[in-house]
Amino acid sequence: MKRSEPIDEAIILDPKRYLVSETDAEGVITYCNNYFQEVSGYSDVELLGQPHSIIRHPDMPKLVFKLLWQSIQSGENINAVVKNLAKDGRYYWVFTEFHIKKDADSGKIIGYMASRKAVSKHIVAVISLLYGNLLRIEQNEGMEAAHGYLNAFLKEKGETITFANIMENIHKFY
Repeated sequence: MKRSEPIDEAIILDPKRYLVSETDAEGVITYCNNYFQEVSGYSDVELLGQPHSIIRHPDMPKLVFKLLWQSIQSGENINAVVKNLAKDGRYYWVFTEFHIKKDADSGKIIGYMASRKAVSKHIVAVISLLYGNLLRIEQNEGMEAAHGYLNAFLKEKGETITFANIMENIHKFY
């Protein structure tokens, strides 16, 4: 189940279809729909039981996932734009809506569901600039410096913009 090195070729998503996956509380894949398998290039046998990071593209700043996990582990649903890596090395950008699954009796988080759909070229252009800056800072100065840059960037765009509501306010960028 070796994945290829990233190549500069995008997968065009069907705007009418959703890529859906579910994980346990630790991020291990427990379900993925057929479209998720088709786009990622992995079969359900290859995906089930694997960490969701199997599709993480190296262009994505680690900070984004750190903040995303902090949000959902604290019980806060979040939306994010993410660049994923298919098994064959191609990439695809998705708008992802995360939902928290809780045990009905205890209220304890037992897993997460993510629904992904195609994202506009404009949003990709805007967010890829931000992510590129974050990634460069992470690589050169570390994650703490990248987090400081993100906080300053968001504050500059508006006092009420946070990582949790970044997608609702992306029109204020660039």
